[in-house]
Amino acid sequence: MTTRSQSSTADSQDDADVPMGRTEVVAAVLTHAADLFAERGPAATSIRDIATRSGVNHGLIFRHFGAKDQLVAAVLDYLGAHSAELIETKADREVLEAQVERQWKVLARAILDGYEVGKLQQRFPTMSSLVDQVKERHDNDRAARLAVANTVALEMGWRLFEPFLRSATGLQELSESELREAINAETKRIIEPH
Repeated sequence: MTTRSQSSTADSQDDADVPMGRTEVVAAVLTHAADLFAERGPAATSIRDIATRSGVNHGLIFRHFGAKDQLVAAVLDYLGAHSAELIETKADREVLEAQVERQWKVLARAILDGYEVGKLQQRFPTMSSLVDQVKERHDNDRAARLAVANTVALEMGWRLFEPFLRSATGLQELSESELREAINAETKRIIEPH
């Protein structure tokens, strides 16, 4: 176990900020890896980049997570669990929006980088919760799952491609609130059975 006196981080990092012990190291690595993956994508982020930003030795990342695929999987699970926790605790809307934005950026960048996120991520608490909420409105499980998948695809599409979609379809004058209202109406239409 690393102790504060054994830490070998850059001189610019205060010893009080250096994560110590498994719990702190894992938390720091997951947080900073998620941020870097959202900014650059997993392929453009090295283990050393994550170690530097986290304030830990890169060897600790390998010790706690293994290969990079395993770290990407852990980050995806972490983001899913964190989003579910924020929803469950009814976190401030701005905090939740920032978390969802970060999670979707990581998902999109990981997919574009060639990671099989559907195989890497093990738990999908937010999606499971959404499916459970929608099931009672549909005749069968498959219809409920498709409604949730289509709703998330719509939301992700707008979040990731809004500038392109506005320009390509001539919707530049549409205000943010009008766009949100239209997306919400379409989401409701998808979620509700026909």
